Amino acid sequence: MSDLLFELFSEEIPARMQAQAAADLKKLVTDALVERGLLYEAATSFATPRRLTLHIVGLPPSQPDQREEKKGPRVGAPEAAVAGFLKSAGLASLDEARIDTDKKGGQFYVAVIEKKGAPTLDVLAEILPATIKNFPWPKSMRWGAASAEANPLRWVRPLHAIVATFGPETEEPEIVPFEVGGIKAGNVTFGHRFLAPGALKVRRFDDYVSKLYDAKVVLDPARRRDVILHDCKDLAFAQGLELVEDEGLLHEVAGLVEWPVVLMGEFDAGFLDIPGEVIRATIRANQKCFVLRDPATGGLANKFLLVSNVLASDGGKAIAAGNGRVVRARLSDALYFWQTDQGPLPDFSASGKPPLDQRLEKLRALNIVFHAKLGTQGQRVDRIIALARELAPKVGADPEKAARASELAKADLVTEVVGEFPETQGLMGRRYAELQGEDAEVAAAIEEHYKPQGPTDRIPNAPVSVAVALADKLDTLVGFWAIDEKPTGSKDPFALRRAALGVIRIILENGLRLRLADLIDGALAWHLTEPDPEIDALSAREYLMTVKHLDIAVGLAKRRRTERGEIVAPTGEGYLRAAGVEGELKAFFADRLKIDLRDRGARHDLLDAVFALGGDDLVLIVRRIEALDAFLKTEDGASLLAGYKRAANILKAEEKKDGGGAFEAAPSGDLLVEAEERALFAAMETATAEADAALKAENFEAAMQALSTLRAPTDAFFDKVTVNADKPELRKNRLSLLSKLRRAIHLVADFSRIGG
Repeated sequence: MSDLLFELFSEEIPARMQAQAAADLKKLVTDALVERGLLYEAATSFATPRRLTLHIVGLPPSQPDQREEKKGPRVGAPEAAVAGFLKSAGLASLDEARIDTDKKGGQFYVAVIEKKGAPTLDVLAEILPATIKNFPWPKSMRWGAASAEANPLRWVRPLHAIVATFGPETEEPEIVPFEVGGIKAGNVTFGHRFLAPGALKVRRFDDYVSKLYDAKVVLDPARRRDVILHDCKDLAFAQGLELVEDEGLLHEVAGLVEWPVVLMGEFDAGFLDIPGEVIRATIRANQKCFVLRDPATGGLANKFLLVSNVLASDGGKAIAAGNGRVVRARLSDALYFWQTDQGPLPDFSASGKPPLDQRLEKLRALNIVFHAKLGTQGQRVDRIIALARELAPKVGADPEKAARASELAKADLVTEVVGEFPETQGLMGRRYAELQGEDAEVAAAIEEHYKPQGPTDRIPNAPVSVAVALADKLDTLVGFWAIDEKPTGSKDPFALRRAALGVIRIILENGLRLRLADLIDGALAWHLTEPDPEIDALSAREYLMTVKHLDIAVGLAKRRRTERGEIVAPTGEGYLRAAGVEGELKAFFADRLKIDLRDRGARHDLLDAVFALGGDDLVLIVRRIEALDAFLKTEDGASLLAGYKRAANILKAEEKKDGGGAFEAAPSGDLLVEAEERALFAAMETATAEADAALKAENFEAAMQALSTLRAPTDAFFDKVTVNADKPELRKNRLSLLSKLRRAIHLVADFSRIGG
């Protein structure tokens, strides 16, 4: 077995592209090898700012030999058919073919084609240049005199060298013979750009990694991240400070250096008056530096950590000082933005309103478009206010506080700080709201209404925050569904999957008893048309029910907000579309919930079994799934499932004969002649009543416990009773009894969807 070392050495590779490029390199080469019958033991890819590297272990010396039997025409076929067969099979004459006989006694020609496997070195010489030429960079360039030629080599930055060696560990590896863009593959790479730029002759992977390290290059990005994180924590600890960890920034800076050196910089303590989040955003965005926390105060310290790519002779003092000057300049800008946002706006100060309210007036006055078919940001704020006010009582929030938080939720979009650092939206709104004396719940909701923004982000649990967060996400989902802008495949430009998952997590983690249909209809009401002055006192739900009547659709449609696009049609199709939106969105939420629960370890078949019953109270759905899972782990549950499967299989077979629904009628007590079928009938009457009562009380455990009493009589029925009796009336009655059993069990879940 042999190993492949493949390196592509170039100018700077953008940090944001490195991880994907390494993954692409591995996939392209390994897929091509497998396609050609070359299996391997392991493959690993790496990226640094200047190189992509692939190491493949355990490749065979050559492709396996291939033997193929090609069936030809029958014996005595026309000459043209025989000639075509000989040509396609590569045979000189029929003497080289075999004659076989089929089952009917007919004879036909067979060509046995044997192909010797090519040496792996030759296969690599075909695969590797094709990989380079067709590499899927998001952006690439051509360079030098060759750029004027037809089909020049394109790479993310100019490509300088290619390492491609192949061979067993015990022998000197061979160089894979190929050339791309005037660059011949070889066994020479280069060290660190500044610290050890000389050429390095390498043989195989271990030798390559060792020589790179000696030349001040850490090949593995995971190791570079570990070095940076460890040194950052040590340097912070030495100064009595704590590192504010940032996983995203850590990955980014590890992609900017080949030999990480952590240094500490400093800025004026006066800048600590700026909110810590703004300081962090400034230093992170402009200088790619980590901020530090002072444990004595709990706030940020006036020091930061940067990652250099060189070992400076002065220990990095000049580098740290230079970064400090840039940071101070950036923080001066941030301080100006922060102070400006707290003052009045010249064009809106006459209203005498607080600063954040003036920004809301500016947001409305600028008519900033949210989406061409969904109106402006100001119109969106109006919808969120209305929906949050309606949702507030349902989640235990004060409606007026929810409305006020919704009113100010988007005002910080036109502040100076958010304009410079968009990632601080919401958070800055909260800060400005606190400064102008807003209620604490209102201020918190302004920040938290964006949450959760990812699977690990915290969930808002304060009632006002919950109301505004749900209103914001539901408005987004319903709006884009109404204009038919739904996620497709991997594309989700408006983050609708994240919004739906956010709604689900908020509902589940706060235990909110809300129906999806009500939420969707409530949000949809404010998208359909301009509210009629005569009915604008109605709730959103009542309003929606009103406009769904097609006899008034024409009148309402004339008053629609035309700038939102043709969402509502005068003929009433828009209202039919509204009904479709509800169904589609409920299905979308169901899919998101299934994915969320599956990620938590729930069985997919149990999800399907419960979802088949319908219903859109997410809390109840989850509780039912949990109870079903626990029940099926018991002996009674497993046995009842087996009995159900047996009954369902019998019914399925007999319904094919008699037609679907043939046994849906209730079984007749007069035709229950065997003791076991009478016992099963009686047990079902009791169990069904108890299960139904338990389900109405939302006690799923008790419902399943009631059904577990059917285990023994079901087993006895199948042991002693012949279902397909000779007498037609007995057969039909017993099948009706099994149908009744199926319906009883379906009270808690559709057991037909459960495996096992």
